[in-house]
Parts: sequence; structure tokens; C-alpha cells
Amino acid sequence: MRKFLLSLFIILVSTSLLAGETPEVGSAAPSFKLQDQNGDWHSLEDYRGSWLAVYFYPRDDTPGCTTEACNFRDNIYAFKAIGAEIVGISVDDVDSHKEFSDKYKLPFTILADEDAETARAYGVLRDYKLMKLASRQSFLVNPQGQIAKHYEDVDPDTHTQAVLADLNTLMGDAGVSD
Repeated sequence: MRKFLLSLFIILVSTSLLAGETPEVGSAAPSFKLQDQNGDWHSLEDYRGSWLAVYFYPRDDTPGCTTEACNFRDNIYAFKAIGAEIVGISVDDVDSHKEFSDKYKLPFTILADEDAETARAYGVLRDYKLMKLASRQSFLVNPQGQIAKHYEDVDPDTHTQAVLADLNTLMGDAGVSD
């Protein structure tokens, strides 16, 4: 019942205004330095030289967020085959991410944006005064650290396939060795 109420609350408040400006395609991706589900630190610079799918999501272990994470998990070998990395980000804490990652055996990095500064920098923060959430949006970052694609309307059921298709197209246009 608690998960249902939290999910319902997230849906009801999803019409709130976003805080911050969304970076434009072609601009530098906002930098970050955040801890993952294991407490290890990661920065955008760590992914320089690789294509990176950065997906923001509202809350660990809620229905849409679980579907999206599990779809990325189930397609991890397709991402690895093309040399692309995946990073999930929400404003949940490291402990929540650890539990979520362990429960669903997520083989990729989940970053804890507890102060919501990264979500704000990417323009995906929804601030409800009593609660802050990252809206469900994603970005493809090219090997040079620039935003190559922004997904504003994300369907958790089909998003992973769209990201893979777009990565294949972008890599083909830019050359896989970029």
C-alpha cells in the first residue's frame, strides 16, 4: 500500500515545474561528482572517451523506475557490445540505491544525487518544497562530454530500445572510435 501511495503521489505531482535550465544538445554536459550504490565516487570525467547514457528517475523501487532499471539491466550486453556506459541518477541516498541495485541485480552505476544539484544542473529537478525528485528524463553524452541527445518524454517500457537505436545511429554518424 505504501508503494502504491508513493507512486500515486509521484504521478499527481508530476505536473510541477522543473527547476533549472536543461542543457541544449551540442553543449557540454554538466559535470558531476556523486557516490554510487557502493559508496564509490564517480564523475562525468570518468566516462570521457565513451558514449554515456545518463538516465534520471524519481525514486528507487517504484513501478516505473524499476521497469526502466530492469530494462537497462536486461540490455546491458547490447550496451557493452557498442562500448556505451549507463548511469542512473536519482535524489535517493546511497543506502537506498544499494538496496535497489541488489534487489534487482543492476549491473551498472546508480548515483545518489542527495543534494539534487546534478538534477538541477540537467534541468530535471522537480522541487515540491517538502520533497525533491528528478523527473524521468535521459541524456546521451558523446565521448567528448557533450549532450548528443535529450529524452524529455520517457516511457519506461520502451526507453532502453530507443536509447540503443539512437546510440547506434549516433555512433554510425560520428564513427565508433570517437
